[in-house]
Amino acid sequence: MSAPSPQSARRTVRITIVLLFAAWLVDYADRLVINLVLPSLGAEFDLSRGQQGLIVSVFFLAYALAQIPGGLLADRYGAQRVTLWALLAWSVFTALTGFAWSFVVLLVMRFAFGAAEGIFPPASLKVLVERTTPQERMGANGVIMSSNAVAGVLTPLLVAPLIAAFGWRSAFFSTAALGVFALVAIRLWLPAPLPRTEPETGTALPGLGGVLKLGVIWRFSAMMFGYSAIVWGLNTWVPSYISEEHGVSLASAGALVAIPALAAAGAIVVGGRLSDRLGGHHRKVIVPSMTVAAAALLLMAFSASLTGFIVFGTLASVAVSLCYMPIFAVPLSGLAPEQVGVGSAVIVFGGQVAGMVAPPVIGALADAFSFQVAFASLVLGVAIATAMALLTPQDAASFRAATGVSDLPAPVKEHS
Repeated sequence: MSAPSPQSARRTVRITIVLLFAAWLVDYADRLVINLVLPSLGAEFDLSRGQQGLIVSVFFLAYALAQIPGGLLADRYGAQRVTLWALLAWSVFTALTGFAWSFVVLLVMRFAFGAAEGIFPPASLKVLVERTTPQERMGANGVIMSSNAVAGVLTPLLVAPLIAAFGWRSAFFSTAALGVFALVAIRLWLPAPLPRTEPETGTALPGLGGVLKLGVIWRFSAMMFGYSAIVWGLNTWVPSYISEEHGVSLASAGALVAIPALAAAGAIVVGGRLSDRLGGHHRKVIVPSMTVAAAALLLMAFSASLTGFIVFGTLASVAVSLCYMPIFAVPLSGLAPEQVGVGSAVIVFGGQVAGMVAPPVIGALADAFSFQVAFASLVLGVAIATAMALLTPQDAASFRAATGVSDLPAPVKEHS
């Protein structure tokens, strides 16, 4: 197959970015809705903060367990097909959550929702890899993943008034409808993969076991754990803290939460650009950024005023968000394209374990001590991410050397 014209290739990249941005926006909005309705769920079902945290963490349990199977499905059946399966399934379970009538039913629905969303990240990343060159991949993925922060801005602004007017169940019905729209758009407009006219070098490991036994991949997974523990500790409990401790209405709390989320969106894009420019070398971004984040988190936790809490929380969100794309840069350039699905799933798995652990732990600390102690404990995530940044290879060549597998070009595949 002949190489596409530069104009055609750029068009493929642009359309892919737009469609995946939309899908991830819905994905993340669906997850964030639960944080906004936790006070309503607690009141309706008489739930403690620990039980509310379990509703959040059971999603991440299923989400984490589905990561590696999702990567395998994407590698075997095709990334676009698995992406569509995920969108359909999670939209169904989002809508069904709106019919929940007890704590147990909520747990079951959130688990099913997490499993459906869990197969999406590796499939989505493989969709992008098939439609971009290595030189533009992290920058493109940075734009796509900024959708998470954009969802953090839009979701509280749009959903909080909806909950106030029509109740918490309406939030799930509305976001489920958005998932259906994203599914139709990808089905109709996602371009075909770009033909590979040149081989991409990468570590081609023997089968699934070869990836899972690769210690260096699990160190990147641990780095993602530290990053995500901070993100989900804040995302889950900041709305409740603002509402309960400062007497702010849910709608106003949503507007305040949008401030750090908007700043984080820009930081994720910048982090992707830095990763492309540095050719990996995540330590140069993660160590200084996490140092700033640690100081900002402590100042936020013990701030006496709501203004101080928001200002320092925004600074922490920006510093942490700069680290997101650098975590992926070296593994995605070091693995062969045929194993990006499974390799990325292992890294994302660490983040979802953090999402499973952080919400109930932070909730339990808030119950047992205070929100101040709970938020201050997030510096442990900083320590883990920083340590792993220092203990992982800093570029693709070092990554391939760490695998113990010879650095041979991955076979060229032409995608029809």
